[in-house]
Amino acid sequence: MADEPRKPPTSRLSRSARIGGLVAGQSARWVGTRAANAVRSPERADAATGERAAALARELVEQLGQMRGAAMKVGQVLSTIDFTALPEDERESFKQTLAALRDDVPPLPFRGVEKLLREELGEKPSAVFAEFEEDAFAAASIGQVHRAVTRDGQPVAVKVQYPGVAEAVDTDLRNLTLLLPLVKRLAPGLDVKALYAELRERIAEELDYELEAQNQRAVARAHRGHPFAFVPEVHTDLSSRRVLVTDLIEGARFEAVKRRDAATRDAFGETVFRFYFGLVHHMRRVSGDPHPGNYLLLGDGRVGFLDFGLMRVLDREYIDREAATVVAVEEGDAARVHVLLSELGYLPEPDTFAPEDLLAQLAAMGAWYLEPGERRFSPKWVAELIDSTTGPRSPWFGQMRRQSLPPQALLLRRMEGLVLSTLGEARASADWHAIAREYYAGGAPATPLGAAEWAFWSGLQAAA
Repeated sequence: MADEPRKPPTSRLSRSARIGGLVAGQSARWVGTRAANAVRSPERADAATGERAAALARELVEQLGQMRGAAMKVGQVLSTIDFTALPEDERESFKQTLAALRDDVPPLPFRGVEKLLREELGEKPSAVFAEFEEDAFAAASIGQVHRAVTRDGQPVAVKVQYPGVAEAVDTDLRNLTLLLPLVKRLAPGLDVKALYAELRERIAEELDYELEAQNQRAVARAHRGHPFAFVPEVHTDLSSRRVLVTDLIEGARFEAVKRRDAATRDAFGETVFRFYFGLVHHMRRVSGDPHPGNYLLLGDGRVGFLDFGLMRVLDREYIDREAATVVAVEEGDAARVHVLLSELGYLPEPDTFAPEDLLAQLAAMGAWYLEPGERRFSPKWVAELIDSTTGPRSPWFGQMRRQSLPPQALLLRRMEGLVLSTLGEARASADWHAIAREYYAGGAPATPLGAAEWAFWSGLQAAA
């Protein structure tokens, strides 16, 4: 990596050339690998396919990471998809390599964003804020964040969009169609057209910080006075389409939380679970970015939650059917599971799926919150669960390759996967089944946090 990050390419020609070159080169290499595999042993063919996938992952990170914007965001979202065509020992490394696009983003030097800030604020930052730190303290796919202090003394976080990103997104989204054949090759059961439509809509929305501000205002307003979750307020008067200013919150980051005692980690894990599942249950909102970089453990024990750009409001009917499916799995009703999965859009050809096999698949995949009893997660346990239920040796691997992913489920499954990963990394313990039932089956509060949450939302409903 260069010592100083380069400005991302902005012209249609340069960005199209990046993606076009990636697709053409990788497609040719895949054809060559497939031809060579015809005369190789099964073991050597699997190894060659794995080597080709790893090379693709490295090139995706290199090309998409340099481009920032929608191209980088596509890589982040793809990191949550199960690439069922890959050899078992390569699948997770492929996903982790793509996920690096989320975590390893170098900020641009201040001079790279100063002009945009002046355009959006109407004046130079030093004239708008009492203090403004030119060195960004956080960076992501579409923008970076600077600390500042308002004229009335309020510490704030100033999120500024990268110059040229807005102009590049439409090109990126058009070029995404070129990547779809490669994605389809790695995940044969995926409805790539539906995936493309969902990504196009969600990423275009995330680019508009005014929409993100609306999301954050709605979530912050709903959680004012919440017993364990905190969402910083938006400074609407200082925000615009390409600049988002919010209250600055300070707290322990995830790596520090992982080193805390078990009681702290348990409360932290339960809070993360309840916040994101509660958003779906209480507000019909699903967050597409619930990764550890977006929450802080505050000094009073609450958890602060950040970043509401990648978010979708789900249909209540869809949420209810998802919840009904979980209840049907819990009750062992295979016929009902089959009907609901078909209605939700997971089964392109419903008659080709055996209800009992679908029930067994979902029971195993959801074991982390479907099996009663207290359980302390670990990274190893989570990895083994994922491997045993979605890997090539899984008894349901064949039927999974024939299943699809409904558009409304894209962010929902991403949210669940990232929350589970967080719980594993935090080594958090709870009766996750009892907690989850509060959301999908209307169960009684299972913990003190659950009782406090129930009282909070009940109070809001009574006040309304």
